[in-house]
Amino acid sequence: MRSAALGPQYRTRVLREMSENDYDVLVVGGGIVGAGAALDAVSRGLSVALVEARDWAAGSSSRSSKLIHGGLRYLEQLDFRLVREALKERHLLLTRLAPHLVHPVPFLFPLTHRIWERFYISAGMTLYDFLGGLRSAVPRHRHLSRRGALREAPGLHPDALIGALQYFDAQTDDARMTLAVARTAARYGAAVATRARVTGLLREGPRVTGARVLDLESGQEIAVRARQVISATGVWTDESLAMAGTRDTHTMKPSKGVHIVVPRERISLRTAMILRTEKSVLFVIPWGRYWVIGTTDTPWSLDKDRPVASRADIDYLLDHVNVVLRRPLSHDDIEGVYAGLRPLLAGNAENTAKLSREHLVAAPVPGFVVVAGGKYTTYRVMAKDAVDMALRDLGAEAPQSVTDRVPLIGATGYEALWNGRRALAERSGLNLPSVERLLRRYGADVEDLLDLIAADPSLGRALEGAPGYLRAEVVYAASHEQALHLEDTMTRRTHIFIEERDRGRAAAPEVAALMAPVLGWDDEAVRRETDHYRLLVHAEITAERQPDDIAAETVLHAVPEPSAHAGTADAGR
Repeated sequence: MRSAALGPQYRTRVLREMSENDYDVLVVGGGIVGAGAALDAVSRGLSVALVEARDWAAGSSSRSSKLIHGGLRYLEQLDFRLVREALKERHLLLTRLAPHLVHPVPFLFPLTHRIWERFYISAGMTLYDFLGGLRSAVPRHRHLSRRGALREAPGLHPDALIGALQYFDAQTDDARMTLAVARTAARYGAAVATRARVTGLLREGPRVTGARVLDLESGQEIAVRARQVISATGVWTDESLAMAGTRDTHTMKPSKGVHIVVPRERISLRTAMILRTEKSVLFVIPWGRYWVIGTTDTPWSLDKDRPVASRADIDYLLDHVNVVLRRPLSHDDIEGVYAGLRPLLAGNAENTAKLSREHLVAAPVPGFVVVAGGKYTTYRVMAKDAVDMALRDLGAEAPQSVTDRVPLIGATGYEALWNGRRALAERSGLNLPSVERLLRRYGADVEDLLDLIAADPSLGRALEGAPGYLRAEVVYAASHEQALHLEDTMTRRTHIFIEERDRGRAAAPEVAALMAPVLGWDDEAVRRETDHYRLLVHAEITAERQPDDIAAETVLHAVPEPSAHAGTADAGR
């Protein structure tokens, strides 16, 4: 089995291999579904290449509510099949596929109406528990009086509820989960590369036979040939269909979701919380030393590459969560903000909150499969369905999908290491909370980080501007996780961008300096990366003060995408 160290030498090698080899499957899109499709295909014995235009999980897959859940609210839409499917996937991720990255979380549902609401919501949660199976990895729901609810949530205003129900779902680091899936695919032999943008499709007659891929780091274009191309481009699906020359290029109706991040001590809760709103639901979710609060649900028709939050979005979240809080939040409490797009399938519903999260798999032209829609939790099913369709078009015989039995990188041995975490702490010289946090981020691959620290003890120190992360994690991001730019490390390998009040401006020089030796940056490159990141942070903060989407986008788009090769930042997706 190949190493999963996706450093700069690996990337150079696989791009050369992509230009020289023919593949069974080329996957376009490095979000959770594209990474999942690459893993599904390679674990069936197929030869696979995977290319991503920006970075792993750079779009929707790093900007979710960071939940692995069945979708309790979809029961109201009578979408029982979707809920059952999602709960099955939740169980697999919790118990077999990614126990280091997916963890149970209790949710409080405050009740505001007597008798009927408790009966109605409890009936839904009973069904939710039932659909989750008799051997569910999470506890079943329970009833709480108002006094019991306030013990769990003393930060709520007593007049905001008459009682509550508590149920369990699960949580993940969405960006790291996507990265883990991509690295697992690479470990089984897939060739995977970021900053590799598809600029066109190769054809023989009507059949798609691969793609032209532009390396945004060098400016060189290569032809990648494949018997099947799977497009897993999420909200960019219509652009992929247009590239393929299909008639129907109006399959997606993106919806923007905005989240805010506030310090943990600002809200006194011992549990996550879910609130009803006039449009959908609002979550308050624990996130290390913080709470993540979201989300909005508004149609989006502007630039899909960089959705942005406006003051209207932030005010909406504050207004709705403050209805129930004893100590209301203000803009001054916000540490970070992020906005993402839901890849919703177009439908007749006027409100995007009512659109189905079902997924679509189609083969609009020979040799070209499109997978779109769905929800993060069911990525593995979507990936399986896409590979199944690709194989049907090929008429090829291949084993059935085995990804329900293939643990993600870091999962195998995680439980044993977790049980021995005190010994790990003693051996490494790190404190126990640091070791626990590393285990929940890297699983069994924590040994690689500890080796880095053993070779250079200075890497065991915390970053000065972001004490929640060790210096070794930055080096590891560049040497093993294909972080090619400072922004990749600050926003997705770590979450410094949303967790530090200055959005990581103080930490940026140190992070860039640690990445430099691995990536071969000189002093000018370090300065360029740091300046770009600080410019991006300034633009994001300024955009968040604008009254609406158009004004916010205008501010943010004054900052170009980073690129090592001048002139490629605006290349077509």
